Amino acid sequence: MNFLHVSCTVGIFLILATSSWCSPLSLQECLQRARDNNPALKGAAWDSRIAGENSRLAQASVYPRVDAQAGYTVLAAPQAVKMAGVTAETQEPDFAFAGIAASYTLYDFGRRNARIQQAGALTEAASQGFLFARSDVSLQVIEAYFRILEADRLIQAATEEVAQITEHRRIAQVLLEEGVVTRNDVLQADVRLASAVQKRLATINLRENGWLLLNFLTGSVPGFRSELNDTTPESGSDKGVSHPSDTPANRHDVKAQQYLLDAQEFEVRGSRENYLPEIYTRLGIDFVQNDKVREQAIYSATLGIRINLFDGFASDAAHQKAVSSRSKQQEALRLTEQRAQLEIATARNDADVAQKRIAVSEAAIRQSEENLRINRERYQERVGIASEVLDAQTLVTQTKAEYYRALYEHQTATARLQHALGGL
Repeated sequence: MNFLHVSCTVGIFLILATSSWCSPLSLQECLQRARDNNPALKGAAWDSRIAGENSRLAQASVYPRVDAQAGYTVLAAPQAVKMAGVTAETQEPDFAFAGIAASYTLYDFGRRNARIQQAGALTEAASQGFLFARSDVSLQVIEAYFRILEADRLIQAATEEVAQITEHRRIAQVLLEEGVVTRNDVLQADVRLASAVQKRLATINLRENGWLLLNFLTGSVPGFRSELNDTTPESGSDKGVSHPSDTPANRHDVKAQQYLLDAQEFEVRGSRENYLPEIYTRLGIDFVQNDKVREQAIYSATLGIRINLFDGFASDAAHQKAVSSRSKQQEALRLTEQRAQLEIATARNDADVAQKRIAVSEAAIRQSEENLRINRERYQERVGIASEVLDAQTLVTQTKAEYYRALYEHQTATARLQHALGGL
């Protein structure tokens, strides 16, 4: 019975553990989750759909417009004519009417095409804007992912420091009981142990905050936790900031700004052509109930031309507004390109420096561990002091923390470089 009870208990524990701790997550899985479930991307996707419908709205002008109407009219007095002193009614006092007409603009000197091209450019700009938003979210996911991995390594280093200081305190207590050291050594160990525990708690909090951010970005519940697959950073060989491939032309935000500039150019073209006439045609059937006339249904076909003579200077204002908007968009495009160049140069510098820091900190870890070993042996042989051992232990933790930060900062900087180049 005891064995059965233990087996059931272990089984329940494993089920609960499995439900709260899922299978390991890779970076690619997190990125895919963000693309599928990120709330910001879901909202941005509607911009592309709205722009697509606006494009369909502009395309509607290439088809004829068909209107139908029907109604019933009651007159106060029917119309009549006077002929040779005789008054004859020409209209019934109440009547029904109906009509259907198809009108189509044959030629408007390019205004319609300009509107269609403008809508198409705005649709492409919205699509590129969504792709840039997805790239930006992907970068945030990568940063949060590596921040959690970095916190895991820092927690590991802090746990090792706590264990080492605890062991040092035990040795100091033994030496105190033997009467070879003072109580000050134990007190120093207690103070340093409390500091190490606080740093570990702070690092655990950073990891928890990183998980909250990652869950938000990937659309997961806040309490979701899993093991993350660590990724070994690639050894970077690219140095410096001047590279032939360092061009922001492939960035989605730059492309979006270029399409917006194209849209402004089409708007300028369309507003300039508002001063020109348009040629139109109309086909219609109008029926008016009236027994006093021979033809109650009137069939008509019209070919006409119309032009606006004066609209309160609205056309001129619209043209000047379009020109000013185009100039503003040109500056926005230039600013986006300059900001992209800055991001490229900064990310490349960060990746280069982080790569060098990795090599330096690797050697520093070996040196700090050797320094700790020497000081610990000197203290146990009673030729060293306690503060030297505690300082050596802190130095080991510090060098490991610097190594882990450089390790994951290199990964993050590499991702930021890809994002800045438009390849993320």
